[in-house]
Amino acid sequence: MRKVAIYGKGGIGKSTTTQNTVAGLAEAGKKVMVVGCDPKADSTRLLLGGLVQNTVLDTLREEGEDVELDDVLKVGFKGTSCTESGGPEPGVGCAGRGIITSINLLEQLGAYDADKALDYVFYDVLGDVVCGGFAMPIRDGKAEEIYIVCSGEMMAMYAANNICKGIMKFAESGTVRLGGLICNSRNVDNEREMIEEFAKQLGTQMIHFVPRENQVQRAEINRKTVIEFSPEHSQADEYRALSQKIDQNKMFVVPTPLPIDSLEKLLIDFGIAN
Repeated sequence: MRKVAIYGKGGIGKSTTTQNTVAGLAEAGKKVMVVGCDPKADSTRLLLGGLVQNTVLDTLREEGEDVELDDVLKVGFKGTSCTESGGPEPGVGCAGRGIITSINLLEQLGAYDADKALDYVFYDVLGDVVCGGFAMPIRDGKAEEIYIVCSGEMMAMYAANNICKGIMKFAESGTVRLGGLICNSRNVDNEREMIEEFAKQLGTQMIHFVPRENQVQRAEINRKTVIEFSPEHSQADEYRALSQKIDQNKMFVVPTPLPIDSLEKLLIDFGIAN
């Protein structure tokens, strides 16, 4: 079982990218579980056709410790297993601790057991590596392959660079490695070339460039992934290509984060700051 976590700046399209990538893997016959690690609980809605499922934390609050796996794990597109960690009541508690509680409960309930025959588990993680809870998938070895969703926007690259610092820290004592950058295009000038150079300086690869396409939003409005909503569309093929590249990826590295002046120079060199 390959254990994958998707990180990136808030709002960069992690959940959309994760669900469409998982749809591509599931379509290809892979058995995948998605663990949503965002208090908004929107990491699986496209795979579930918009179904708002009870989160792990909501279920624990409502039912106490008497929880079964079927209470928190639902079947989505092409047999994908979908669960949402959820979060605390607004203004109360730490969402990062919710991730810890949820993953521990899933382990206790047997979600990862060998008889489930999972090929992949994907963790869709909120925002940057901002606290121990959100870093848990890489800190505790729950995830071993990291992909960072970014774009040619300065703050998206800044966040990606920070995430690489977290990966480098936890790689010292564990097996976590960076599998590459996924560029979720924002139509920034020279975006493809800039992210390719950024990846090179980090010591990794841009594993795929996902073009900006309104069909993604159309599919989301219809509560589906692009692969399910419009399987013949060129954007569906982009996500199939991304899923295939992840499936075949052999390049896993401990990244070398850039000093901030080097990151800013990269932006200037590619004309973003001109």
